Amino acid sequence: MSKIAHRIFLSLLVAIVFITLIALIYLGMSYYSLGTGERVYHPDHVFLKPSGSVGHGLGIIGSFFMIFGVSSYMARKRYHIFSRMGFLKHWLEFHIFLCTLGPILVLFHTAYKFGGLVAISFWSMVAVFLSGIIGRFIYLQIPHTIEGREMSLNEVRDLKTDVAVIVKNSYNLDEETYNVLVDSIKKKVGLYHKYAIVRYIRNYINDLNSLRTVKSVLKKNKLTKIEKKMILGLIRDDIKLNQKIDRLDTMRNLFQYWHVVHSPFALVMLVIMVIHVVVTIVFGYRWIF
Repeated sequence: MSKIAHRIFLSLLVAIVFITLIALIYLGMSYYSLGTGERVYHPDHVFLKPSGSVGHGLGIIGSFFMIFGVSSYMARKRYHIFSRMGFLKHWLEFHIFLCTLGPILVLFHTAYKFGGLVAISFWSMVAVFLSGIIGRFIYLQIPHTIEGREMSLNEVRDLKTDVAVIVKNSYNLDEETYNVLVDSIKKKVGLYHKYAIVRYIRNYINDLNSLRTVKSVLKKNKLTKIEKKMILGLIRDDIKLNQKIDRLDTMRNLFQYWHVVHSPFALVMLVIMVIHVVVTIVFGYRWIF
């Protein structure tokens, strides 16, 4: 999949989620905003209640999306037979899409009213969703190959190039500008702190200041806007790579701890969801079948 096709693919997934959310809010807000006793008299109650044709359907489709999103990604990740079926990162993106759209549908299935055993499943689903957002952030901090395989520290270091030398040889820069570029991508030892969050903030502020300095010094050189933009892009990429190398071990440890939190909530959600479905069928609730 080309970069353009990939962007279109992601944009389409995001659009589906937002359009679905907006449509459900628009079509049902007059019903969902009412109290439990008043909803009985709403003309759409027979459709939008959890056991209604629309509400029940949202629950079924939402649950299917979550189960399929989890099981398909796990199968692609764990079983070698599926290893050639697309890149792992694309499967992860589709997993995130289904496990974002699914909870939205389930939320409207509940009609914002939930209690008892099902409430445990619902709040577990919320915990899985929120922890998934955090996990996605951590995942992006760990360099991966195009196939989605996590890169080792040596592989990441091999990506490093002497950007300052490349820029100096490619563009007509004076010595002062070259020295500023070297300083901007050099790791600052004095910024180290025993607490990772403090170290991260210090590095972030330093990188912003370095980029501002690079921008100002580039103005002194006779460069076109496109050339300045290309040089800044190379500097940004190199700074980001330095950041990822610096916090690679921290992010890997966080990712392991994240699994400890994310997986149990997902398991609880799925088990109670299955119990809920079984009880629903036993008590004779049917959809359109």
